[in-house]
Amino acid sequence: MISTGMYLTKLLASYGVDTVFGIPGVHTVELYRGLAGSPIRHVTPRHEQGAGFMADGYARATGKPGICFIITGPGMTNIMTAMGQAYGDSIPMLVISTVNAHGRMGSGEGWLHELPNQQALVSGVSAFSCTVNRPEDLASALARAFAVFDSARPRPVHIELPINVMLASADHLPVPEKPVRLTRPVGDADALKAAAALLDGAKTPVILAGGGAIGAAAQIRALAEKLDAPVVMTTNGRGILPPGHTLAVNLSASMPATRSLIEAADVVLGIGTELGPTDYDFYENGFFSIPGTFLRVDIDPAQLMRRSAPEIGIVGDAAKCAAALLDLVSVRVRDGAVRAAQVETLVHRDVPLAMLDDLILLETIRDTLPNVLIAGDSTQLVYAGNTAYEAAYPGSYFNSATGYGTLGYGLPAGIGAKIGRPERPVVILAGDGGVQFSLAELASAMEAKAPVILMLHDNGGYGEIKSYMVSKNIPPLGVDLHTPDFIAIGWAYGWHAERLESYDALKPALEAAAQRHLPTMLVFGDALRAQAAGGKRSPG
Repeated sequence: MISTGMYLTKLLASYGVDTVFGIPGVHTVELYRGLAGSPIRHVTPRHEQGAGFMADGYARATGKPGICFIITGPGMTNIMTAMGQAYGDSIPMLVISTVNAHGRMGSGEGWLHELPNQQALVSGVSAFSCTVNRPEDLASALARAFAVFDSARPRPVHIELPINVMLASADHLPVPEKPVRLTRPVGDADALKAAAALLDGAKTPVILAGGGAIGAAAQIRALAEKLDAPVVMTTNGRGILPPGHTLAVNLSASMPATRSLIEAADVVLGIGTELGPTDYDFYENGFFSIPGTFLRVDIDPAQLMRRSAPEIGIVGDAAKCAAALLDLVSVRVRDGAVRAAQVETLVHRDVPLAMLDDLILLETIRDTLPNVLIAGDSTQLVYAGNTAYEAAYPGSYFNSATGYGTLGYGLPAGIGAKIGRPERPVVILAGDGGVQFSLAELASAMEAKAPVILMLHDNGGYGEIKSYMVSKNIPPLGVDLHTPDFIAIGWAYGWHAERLESYDALKPALEAAAQRHLPTMLVFGDALRAQAAGGKRSPG
């Protein structure tokens, strides 16, 4: 007999799924029966939250949804934090769980892993959550999930299988050779023409590009150059324009100089950006505004009307809409040198002095390891990067310090990214506090043969929070931590681990790490950060 659990594996393979993250449990073992001999690889994290973060990193690195197998009850409550981060950052993730059998589900009788209403609990961090009540309903549920991933705002989807359904026969159900896949809309033609006319008449246009636009980098670059429009990139949009491009604005829109540039624009075009406060108003001073005519492109119609309603809103795919606008706007003689000088004067030289050391470290990583993927936790290096880091490629820099803002993300997300893109170097940025949320995933990297590079900032506690508390005249309680011997722990898990005492040691250490078949942990302190900026870069 082919059970519904085995049938699920066949359906996933038909969608091209090649990797599943999960921890087997008594309620999910039937899902694993079909994995043996299938083209799908299974990766075992050490915690369900790690499974979700790995799936998130895998999805960002590959552009494909990250898939998780999760047990009933505690497995679901454990993964919900990771789903919340993916929901906030619009990351495609499919979480497939079991739930107690019909007749036991939500009975209140105390069955193993029982929750009153698991689906209701998970629905707040998912595009939708559904229960498959019959084997015949499974293919339709998966089709709905991939419709979200392919043609809507990509967010986590949760599908739960009652245990009795998972065990039921699916012998009679067909597996499609090629499931139907949807495409994203191009956008309304009349709205695109109207937007193009406004852009044509603009003297000082500006483009705001977010994480939803990383697949449109070529089209946005061409459009920006045709319009002579600076491109302000959010954290997840970094790399849409490459480092050094005269129209690239990598300084956060939470900073005064970037806000001045936007406020001086007569027409602002937002593409694939939710205008989220963690990008546009990180310090919550409420000073971000768009006085000019605002045009907006987004795949999510509801998001078009949030935060700042546009004069023209276009529901559609970022790449298709940017390409359409590129064809519609006219070629005009513009003084590109003037706009480039404005960007240089207003933005490029307005990097906060306190962040220069961390930005130098990030640039050293980027320049030493071409094609690097940088996955970050919520840590000081990442906050500096979110302020002004110039990513080399779209999607090559991501972290958990935007949106939901969880801790413990960097290590498992980096492992997931390396599993998805083994040919690319992956560097993880984490602090000594955040990494202890998911320290056991060091074992997962070894087991999965994922030779990531962990840059671990060891400063004895939650340094960023401590500084914030001091600035607010709050006694810094709970932020000075007892930290373990990370070098010893790294070696105990089978990693290569070393402490970097000087900035000059960073580049050779990175080069050596990239050649190893083992994961590498590079531990450093504040002294190395201070050396990085010394004499290497000066503010405007």
